Amino acid sequence: MDQLIIAGKPYSSRLLVGTGKYRDFDETRRAVEASGAEIVTVAIRRTNIGQDAGQPSLLDALPPSKYTYLPNTAGCYTADEAIRTLRLARELLDGHSLVKLEVLGDPQSLYPNVVETLKAAEVLVKDGFQVMVYTSDDPIVARQLEDIGCVAVMPLASLIGSGMGILNPWNLQIIIDRVKVPVVVDAGVGTASDAAIAMELGCDAVLMNTAIAGAQNPVLMAEAMKQAVEAGRKAYLAGRMPKKIYTASPSSPTSGLIGS
Repeated sequence: MDQLIIAGKPYSSRLLVGTGKYRDFDETRRAVEASGAEIVTVAIRRTNIGQDAGQPSLLDALPPSKYTYLPNTAGCYTADEAIRTLRLARELLDGHSLVKLEVLGDPQSLYPNVVETLKAAEVLVKDGFQVMVYTSDDPIVARQLEDIGCVAVMPLASLIGSGMGILNPWNLQIIIDRVKVPVVVDAGVGTASDAAIAMELGCDAVLMNTAIAGAQNPVLMAEAMKQAVEAGRKAYLAGRMPKKIYTASPSSPTSGLIGS
């Protein structure tokens, strides 16, 4: 299958996965392996990647030699907080520049604060970061983030952790049609069909955490998500048949029938 290109680097998998909410690092490792993901997100403010030398580190479960880490700013509510967090991540990961920016509006909805997001994105891009950015499903904001220099825009499909699926296909379609950088659905996916729908729309990738970690069997769900993303991408590339309202069309040819 064709490759996903993020900041000039190719990836075989179009599924990006988070590393939080699992029972332990062993379950995290097994789920990530089953997903086939090559890019893994890590919340710098919540997960140990070397900040605490006396505690188990995610780096041991998911070695950076095998996975591309995507440090994120989960839990940040201002541009300044997000900028400080990602500068710390760059130090902890030896100059790593690919990051996921998210600036939240409130702790209840976890909806993005696009004003603070735009401010942070400008500073981070100028500071040499390759910014993938969580945002609303506003096509105008998506274009602004692309113009700033973000390497991918990541609109939500529905609220973070809600599992409500793709509630905004028309907005996502407008963003896909208008921006040139990869569009990665981020937030709201609940099950495999949601991931497939996102890919069928033409999204370049899907990022998820709770949909896998919150499943009764996270490892099996990770495998299902891998297959769904692959199937959705193939369906998009194949080009679906047109929808025909009130018009039936027989599956088999009507001419040249046996006995006619």
